[in-house]
Amino acid sequence: MTTLISALDAAGSGMEAQASRLRHLAENVANADTPGYRRKIPVFRMEGEGVALGPLRLDSRTPPRIHDPGHPLADASGHYSGSTVDLVTELADAREAQRSYEANLRVFDQARLMTQSLFDLIRR
Repeated sequence: MTTLISALDAAGSGMEAQASRLRHLAENVANADTPGYRRKIPVFRMEGEGVALGPLRLDSRTPPRIHDPGHPLADASGHYSGSTVDLVTELADAREAQRSYEANLRVFDQARLMTQSLFDLIRR
């Protein structure tokens, strides 16, 4: 019985971590055009038998320099720092997080069904 509960806990923590990851990915997409914005990279850490979202890292790449002399943030040379968000990367990460969430949901459902079947057997 404890293994089933452990499976439920692990799958639940995985779903929670992937949901948090999706929120951060959505924030990255929302700020893709914000000058100087650095992409937030979620990092996972083990927590007991499950997983949790650890401290976020900021993208260490140098932001691209964009030439637009009319932009309010442009320096004397007409450049300003762009965002380090790549929409294709964010889309791929969001797809991966969605698939991981779905896999954890299936594990959770199977463990729940097995627990329910065990209780049905005990009642007989």
